[in-house]
Amino acid sequence: MRIKQVKRWALFVVMLIIVLLVNLPILTMIINSLKSNTEILSSKQIWPARLTLENYAYLNSRTQFWTQFKNSWIVSFYGTGFSILIAAFAGYAISRYRSWFISGFSRSLLMLQMFPVILVLIPLFIMFRKLNLIDSHFSVVLLYITVHLPFAIWMYKGFFDAIPKDLEEAAWIDGCSRLKSFIKIVLPISGPGVAAVAIFSFLFSWNEYLIASVFLRSENLMTIPVGLQLFMQQYATDWGSLTAAATLAMMPVFIFLLFVQKYMIHGAVAGSVKG
Repeated sequence: MRIKQVKRWALFVVMLIIVLLVNLPILTMIINSLKSNTEILSSKQIWPARLTLENYAYLNSRTQFWTQFKNSWIVSFYGTGFSILIAAFAGYAISRYRSWFISGFSRSLLMLQMFPVILVLIPLFIMFRKLNLIDSHFSVVLLYITVHLPFAIWMYKGFFDAIPKDLEEAAWIDGCSRLKSFIKIVLPISGPGVAAVAIFSFLFSWNEYLIASVFLRSENLMTIPVGLQLFMQQYATDWGSLTAAATLAMMPVFIFLLFVQKYMIHGAVAGSVKG
């Protein structure tokens, strides 16, 4: 019994060291956000000699960080929400219906995944400029949804394929329409799929830089990834404010993952249908 306890504690120590090493850059960023700029540039010590919140105070009073924080929430919320909704219906159609149109549509999604977004940025910029959509959150949200959909649809399809059709047929016998059975039966059972699509879409929308930097030009419309670049000037970098802003920008993603991780339970369908 004592040997088992020693092995358990040894394993715990090893795992703790691995976790600390893997997260060392993040921990260093958080610690540096509590240092002054002078100490960051001159000190070789990891832990600060004096903890200070001056970097956070500077963000709050001298920058548009919270405006950019709100902008990131706006594009992430709408980009994630519409991706979840549209991809759910498209994934269900591909999973349940069979026709030449749906087969061609599913193959076209795979083809779209092969082309990087950067190849179409210039044509899109010219087209959106003619439509007066440059410097607008609408253009960014529209492109985020477009980028999310191919991957999200195929992810949904995989989860819907694993749901027995017997469940829907039983609901139809009880008087449910196909739409009602999809909303009340299929979607709740495919909770892990919804959570996976939500995580993928939210992380992409929150951290995306390239599209936002091209289509958002005004500082009061920028998202956080673009706004962080403003702390890096040509001849100097405000490391204190940069690390403080990056620390605050990381918090919503961390909280979001804590919230949705309970839905990431595979095998939710097991045992739903009696043999």
